[in-house]
Amino acid sequence: MELEQAKRRFIDSWGALGSQWGINRTMAQIHALLMISPDSLSMEEIMEDLSISRGNASMNLRGLMDWGIVHKEFKPGERKEYFYGEKDLDELAVKIARERSKREIKPALKVLKDVSSIDPGASSEKKYFTEQTGKLYDFVSKADNMLEKATEYKDNWLAQLVLKIMR
Repeated sequence: MELEQAKRRFIDSWGALGSQWGINRTMAQIHALLMISPDSLSMEEIMEDLSISRGNASMNLRGLMDWGIVHKEFKPGERKEYFYGEKDLDELAVKIARERSKREIKPALKVLKDVSSIDPGASSEKKYFTEQTGKLYDFVSKADNMLEKATEYKDNWLAQLVLKIMR
């Protein structure tokens, strides 16, 4: 397999995986392209490489910057903006986990807390409902706390030790 073929296959596969971690295909493809590019790329280079419009590139680059996994830089003497992806895979995983928690888990926790705190009253159906949603809230809350602890690995000696063992 040639390098260009391998790049295209990686970008397409990363794009397909994007929907599984909460972003659209084009956003994931831009991220993949920037992640494997040794140098930062201009918006025009990204548009050309992925055959996408300026608006699509701009919107998705903004989204990736909001996630903190793509950064903008300016080159001296250039008027164009250049973009590069996060290269540190540990940091990338932490940023994605934190963003997913903020966008998905925290809102779910709020809903679970609200619905499990209704007055159970005398109805067995209400009691069952509040009991089950309360259990679910506790479980998701514990999972979110574990995720928070895992993403604080730089400050946590135990997590650093686990990461060293895994490598």
